[in-house]
Amino acid sequence: MSSSRTSAPSVDDIARDGFGWEELLPGQREAIASAAAGRDTLLVLATGGGKSAVYQVAGAQRGGVVLVVSPLVALQADQLASIREAPAAPPAVALNGSTSAGDTAHAWELIDAGGPVYVLLAPEQLAKEETVSRLAAAGVSLLVVDEAHCVSSWGHDFRPDYARLGDVRRDLGNPPVLAMTATASEPVRAEIIEKLAMTDVDVQVHGVDRPEIRLVVHRHESDAEKKAAVVQEARTWTAPGIVYVATRAEAESYADEIAADGRRVAAYHAGLKAAERRDVQDRWRDGTLDVVVATSAFGMGIDRADVRFVLHATVTESLDAYYQEIGRAGRDGEPATTALHYRPEDLGLRRFFTRRSVRTTDIRAVRSAIAAKPGRTIRELAVDLDKPTRTVTRLVNDLVDAGVVDTADGVRLIRPVTAATAAKAVRETLDSRERIADSRLAMMRAYAETTQCRRRVLLEYFGVDGPAWCDNCDRCEQRDASSAADDAAAIADAPVTLDQSVRHRDWGEGTVTGVEADRATVYFASEGYKVLSFTAIDSGALTLAEPAGR
Repeated sequence: MSSSRTSAPSVDDIARDGFGWEELLPGQREAIASAAAGRDTLLVLATGGGKSAVYQVAGAQRGGVVLVVSPLVALQADQLASIREAPAAPPAVALNGSTSAGDTAHAWELIDAGGPVYVLLAPEQLAKEETVSRLAAAGVSLLVVDEAHCVSSWGHDFRPDYARLGDVRRDLGNPPVLAMTATASEPVRAEIIEKLAMTDVDVQVHGVDRPEIRLVVHRHESDAEKKAAVVQEARTWTAPGIVYVATRAEAESYADEIAADGRRVAAYHAGLKAAERRDVQDRWRDGTLDVVVATSAFGMGIDRADVRFVLHATVTESLDAYYQEIGRAGRDGEPATTALHYRPEDLGLRRFFTRRSVRTTDIRAVRSAIAAKPGRTIRELAVDLDKPTRTVTRLVNDLVDAGVVDTADGVRLIRPVTAATAAKAVRETLDSRERIADSRLAMMRAYAETTQCRRRVLLEYFGVDGPAWCDNCDRCEQRDASSAADDAAAIADAPVTLDQSVRHRDWGEGTVTGVEADRATVYFASEGYKVLSFTAIDSGALTLAEPAGR
């Protein structure tokens, strides 16, 4: 028998014959090869770049049970339908609260047989010990973590259930991990790698730049002026489009006003019933809605390529969140426009949303319960404390982040600490998170108020070099050619470079994430983002850990 008849099918063969894709998009091939070879892989690929295809082809090549963690049932349903419509892909099943008993039984039959099968589930399902044990017995060939920024407490959509996936991976026998996200700045990437216990990681960053998307910021003096401008654009710009707002009440109010001009509009937020949310999603997909006015809940995994505009009626909590949301525009490669409607006062509302209070009595109670009987599961702790499992999970995560508790072999104290010490450690950790959140809001402000090219500001935030001027943002359209040339020359001669390591006498080691003519933005692990003038170097407050330009 010839070797050609016994060799495994190539990536191109699987893509073409199994899924009907004649060619792979930029960035997909490299990530597929890495994941299929069993190497831990972190893929940052812009919205619309085809992340799902990466795990589908890599999983088909690896065979066995491919476990796919997805945060939303709607996202799982989209991916399930895509796989099932493929010409010759392995079977795919879902395990979630909406799966029927018959479908669940069929799913476990395929899993227990060892696959090949894609298993899509939410991280909450992996909080069930019996689920993890049964999957471990079947053998997981690849653990796929979709929307991996949810792992990071500094990410824009942190979810406590995602934070435990490192422990789940260990309980599954440490299968290789493919972590995927559309947007992750360098600090978020580092925490994803840490939390998922990834080793020898192949970090793939592709397609962050979306040159077809025009970037605009409108500054307003009053809320009424801002609302009128958003409504006018949403009524008149070429549909379809998405309008993002901060609150449920705003979603309803903006939707009513935009619809008054005859556009087909719906509001979308977490306050709607599940059936109402599904109805909006279905109408959006089938093209019977012109505009959706939504909180940040809308859009993740909702595949519509022809979105022509994305408007933000308020700032997001970070550039990570902002870039992911505007990335839902122009996925067909055609021109699209995004506009941030900005009032500095709106930053205060976002700052309020990032604050999180924890009662000292709750932390003390959890610590005492752990000390009284080490090694219990979170569910057992929740029963003992008579609190919801989700609440106890969040409190245990706080204690883990504070270095007080470990969950590798049941929940245990790392060292003997008093309840007061544990509560203090958690408070200090939360204070650090708030400083990080404040600094990320400062980056949003910097983007909104910059006089430089907006695209370059965004790309540098994600650690990607960009042109000095992109010619597709409002700042580029307004620039003066001679001053722009002077700025470009000053940046080229700056004493620091993008991604350079530095050290501050008060804040420790940092990484340069942005360079302007007279200042640099530096990320410090303990403090977040700081904008420092180059005089800090002259004064000795900032030293270069390596020669500039290396």
